[in-house]
Amino acid sequence: MDTDRRRVVVTGLGLVTPLGTGRDAVWESVVAGRSAAVPITLFDTSEHVTKFACQIGDFDPTRYIDAKSARRMDRFSQFAVAAGMLAVEDAGLEIERDGDNERIGAIVASGVGGLRTFEDQARVLHERGPTRVSPLFIPMMIANMGAAQLSMTLGLQGPLSCPVTACASGNHAIGDALEVIRRGQADVMLAGGAEAAITPIGIAAFNSMKALSTRNDDPMGASRPFDVQRDGFVMGEGGAVLVLEELSHAQARGAEIVCEIVGYGMSADAHHITEPDPTGRGPARAMTMAMENGGLTGDDIDYVNVHGTSTPVGDPSEIRVIQRALGVDRAARVAVSSTKSMHGHMLGATGGMEAAVSALGIRHGVIPATINVDELDPQCLGVDHVLTTPREAPLRTVLSNGFGFGGHNATIAMTAFTG
Repeated sequence: MDTDRRRVVVTGLGLVTPLGTGRDAVWESVVAGRSAAVPITLFDTSEHVTKFACQIGDFDPTRYIDAKSARRMDRFSQFAVAAGMLAVEDAGLEIERDGDNERIGAIVASGVGGLRTFEDQARVLHERGPTRVSPLFIPMMIANMGAAQLSMTLGLQGPLSCPVTACASGNHAIGDALEVIRRGQADVMLAGGAEAAITPIGIAAFNSMKALSTRNDDPMGASRPFDVQRDGFVMGEGGAVLVLEELSHAQARGAEIVCEIVGYGMSADAHHITEPDPTGRGPARAMTMAMENGGLTGDDIDYVNVHGTSTPVGDPSEIRVIQRALGVDRAARVAVSSTKSMHGHMLGATGGMEAAVSALGIRHGVIPATINVDELDPQCLGVDHVLTTPREAPLRTVLSNGFGFGGHNATIAMTAFTG
């Protein structure tokens, strides 16, 4: 690691999630091991195979933005703006539109974008004709609009971007923001993801792929990474944004430092449109790159917040990935858990959510648990699983993995801040 490069710390967390809103509410749910899966109420599921998800039932965008602006945003953009505003508030960050706003930017990812808007306007086209399609259709639907709306709401004129790399999108957003600050192009970046894909076509499409759990009689027990009876992931939604800040900038304003982000790795499987490479070479390379980028070795890693989606193929594959990246002996002693067992798979937002939970784990000295594991799959042995209840332990270094359809892999390395 280059000891002269700019250091980057996390000073704020903004969370609008199925487990609650705000970092305290979310952390309380994580420590309690609560599942957020409930019957879907966002639309009629009577003809759908899967009838449940980790949805946000009480979200009111007008708590954060005016009603007119909210109507011009898809739900995922509303999540992005709300999470970003909460992150800024949590960081105690004051943004002056004619001051330092050119040194503050946003990289907020989305894997799908405005799916609800797309559905609504496709229906208008079919039922009422092409002249009745809304002129706001494109500006509401395109995936970059979560980041764009956040920058416009807060007046951010620094670097602005939106990775669209499926389920790795949130990790890529945080990693890209890390590098932007390291390069000196910004002092502060809001980074994370937002997603709102719990829609009729979203649920139907993932069901057609046989990717979703169909445990309709037990929604809260449906997301069960590493369990022998897992049958697919549970869809989640929400927004998760972190404030990343150059260290001296944060110290100058007396900011609370949650943790430090020290490494970022990314790679490709070049294998299949949905399935992971069975060798695990690509994801393992992302993990080793993140460690090398942060000046770490496998012996430094205390905990891996895994991608762990609760799918039959993906979960055992990731165990092999960890063994390949850290070595079999070290992997057996490294704590591992999947918080998707609680908040579901938030797609492009999940990397932001899991990075935030990892940061809070470092802050509080607690390793979150994988819940709903009744019988550990023999294919998923070889790591130190934290199951059912969280484990109190000093966390110095954490890796957070995100792996997406198409072979996108991204890992973030985070450490306790030691001055």
